[in-house]
Amino acid sequence: MAAKNVIKTIEKVSPLYGKVKAGDQLISINGNIVKDVLDYKFYGYDRKLKIEILTAEGKSKTIRVRKIEGMDLGLEFETYLMDAPRSCANRCVFCFIDQNPAGMRKSIYFKDDDARLSFLMGCYITLTNLSKREIQRIIDLHISPVNISVHTTDPVLREEMLCSKRAGEVMELMTRFAEAGITMNCQIVCCPGINDGEALLRSMVDLRSLYPAVNSVSIVPLGLTKHREGLRDLEAFTPEHAGETIDMVEEFAQKCLEETGTRLFFCSDEMYLKAGRALPEDDFYEEHTQLDNGVGMIRLLEKEFEMALDCSESADGVSFSMATAADFAPFLENLLCTAEKKYDNIKGKVYSIRNDFYGESVTVAGLITGRDLISQLKGKQLGQRLLISANMLRQEEMDFLDDITLEEAEKELGVKIYPISQDGGELCDAMLGIMPQVQKPKADAEDTEYNKYNQ
Repeated sequence: MAAKNVIKTIEKVSPLYGKVKAGDQLISINGNIVKDVLDYKFYGYDRKLKIEILTAEGKSKTIRVRKIEGMDLGLEFETYLMDAPRSCANRCVFCFIDQNPAGMRKSIYFKDDDARLSFLMGCYITLTNLSKREIQRIIDLHISPVNISVHTTDPVLREEMLCSKRAGEVMELMTRFAEAGITMNCQIVCCPGINDGEALLRSMVDLRSLYPAVNSVSIVPLGLTKHREGLRDLEAFTPEHAGETIDMVEEFAQKCLEETGTRLFFCSDEMYLKAGRALPEDDFYEEHTQLDNGVGMIRLLEKEFEMALDCSESADGVSFSMATAADFAPFLENLLCTAEKKYDNIKGKVYSIRNDFYGESVTVAGLITGRDLISQLKGKQLGQRLLISANMLRQEEMDFLDDITLEEAEKELGVKIYPISQDGGELCDAMLGIMPQVQKPKADAEDTEYNKYNQ
């Protein structure tokens, strides 16, 4: 097994620059053994530090440094977490990752369920693989917020849904976190006939009892692909049932608003789209704490777009196109029309991409593959630039879920493709001709965004 905590690079501004080198191993800080990135960040917070290092030559040495309190030590390690990410041991009946076809890259099938990624990157965890030490460390280090995939608070039903004997402990663990002052954001993947209706109401009542530690809860519809061979038969949401679920959640959330000043519970944009209902206005979503689960994402993007457009001064008049999933296409067309009203030289077109790879019921832009993009846009009038959601790409490699690279898609379509982040201002700029620079983040947890969305 490879050694943990091996230093890869040292920033020049680091107080350890010139005192340690690549290949050295971080052992402890102020007498505290460093097991992973959370220990590194927590114990390295203070101004005065005594750091124990095991050199690449196998010699132990102690280094004392002073720095600004809270300043990072400036070390980059061989792996982001400083050890292996914790995988999910559950077999959730609705798991999207299990609904992938064979033959995709290995990282697509990895299910993260790591409390460290929850804190550092916003991933959602089920709490089922936490050891007693890890539970206590979350409390002792006050690791907050923690993002939790609850799904249901009924212990028997949760064990059935997650196929885990420890799944029924969720309320016990969350109560401990609440008593320790840990903030929790929660999600419920809602499955018709399983954890909806009365089961959903019970979950909301139980989670409401932990307010204010439970800071927000999203209710999102399950996603079903066409690759479900050997998996449990599940029902998709009908427009009527999605509407009934929205009514239940909004009624309960209104009571929470009157009692606490926050709705606490929010249905995702996708639930409203499935019901064929208009989205609530932007202020309905309060602090937008559930954007990663698609709650209020569209309204916020519209608001950001309109603000950027109001501040803009011109459009370059270069023809362009935009490709997105079916659900979002009408909203993108409305934004284009808004921009055209201000600038008559705008020449844009929106293309709705059908998801042939996962099935037409999957209407999330981030799950559009390169092959679907190419097959449905080839030969179309795309203008001089094509705008797509940056969520379609694995940012480290700039490739799609099916391993088609951005460069290959550009070559096939004969147009420069610009990935646009989930930011209305950036989208507005791109329509007007101010193009973003493509940047690759440093995080090395492969497909973290994919797994976070589909946990």
